[in-house]
Amino acid sequence: MALTIATRCRVIIDNDFAGDPDGLVALAHHLLSPGHRVDAVTSSRLSPVFGPPDGGAAAGAVYAAELAALIDGPVPEIAAGRDVPVDLAAVATGSEVSAAARTIIDQARREDDLPLTLVCGGPLTNVAEALAAAPDIAERLSLAWVGGSLADAEEYNRDTDAEAAAFVLGLPALEVRQFPLETYRRFAWSVAQIQDLLEECGELGAWLWRRFDELPLPPGFAVDAVWPLGDSAPLLGTALSGESSAWEAGERTLVCTAPDAALVLGDMAALFRRHAARG
Repeated sequence: MALTIATRCRVIIDNDFAGDPDGLVALAHHLLSPGHRVDAVTSSRLSPVFGPPDGGAAAGAVYAAELAALIDGPVPEIAAGRDVPVDLAAVATGSEVSAAARTIIDQARREDDLPLTLVCGGPLTNVAEALAAAPDIAERLSLAWVGGSLADAEEYNRDTDAEAAAFVLGLPALEVRQFPLETYRRFAWSVAQIQDLLEECGELGAWLWRRFDELPLPPGFAVDAVWPLGDSAPLLGTALSGESSAWEAGERTLVCTAPDAALVLGDMAALFRRHAARG
C-alpha cells in the first residue's frame, strides 16, 4: 500500500519565470510536491539585465503554462503582472491592479481549511501591489521570499524592485520566512549535475533543459560551472518540514540561516525521476 503524504498548506508561486531558469525548475518541484497544493502561479517583471523588460511578465506566464501542462494533475490559475514598477500609492487609493495582483488577492480572500503561503522567488513587485491594494490580506497569508542579504550585499531579487521590497518587509501584520542570498546560494548544483538529471527525466526534463540551453546570453559569454537552484528553498516550510534547517527569529520574520539543501534537492531529483518513470 502506498503511503499517503499529508498536505501541509496551499501555495501561490510568484516568480520572474522568463529570467533565470531555476525559477522554472522550482515551479516544477512545487507542482510535483504532494506536501502542498499549488492553487495559483503569478509571473513578475524582469530586471533589465535580461534585456528590454517589455513582455517579460507575459512571457513568464506562457512558460509557466507550458510547464504545468507537462505535469500530471490540476493546472493552477496562471496570471501575469506588470513589466514596470508599481505606483503603490496609486494602487492603495484605488488604481486598477494587474491580473497577478488580483489573483493573489482573490486567493487570499478565499475560504479554505489549509493555510496559504505566497512563495516569491523573484522581485516583490506583484506581492507589493496586492498588499497595497488589499491590506487585509496580510493577515490571511504568509510570505516565503527568496531574496535580500544578511550583509546588505547586492542582491538581484531585492534590487530589481527595492521599493516593493521595502514596502512588503515593512508591513507589521505580514509573517515572513526569508531565504537571503547567503542561504539560497547553498542550493547549488553543478551545470553537469543539472544536465544529467534533466536528461534522465523525459519530456519534462528536456523542456527544462532547453530553458538553460536557450538562455539569451551575449555572444561568447561563459557561465560558471556551478548554478544555484535557490528558488526551491521555500519548499522548506511548505511541502517539506523545516525542522532540519536552522532559523533566526525576528518579531514576525523567520530567516533561514542554515538550510537543509540536501533534503530539498534530493526531493526534487526523486520527484522528477518518478514523474519520468510514470511516462
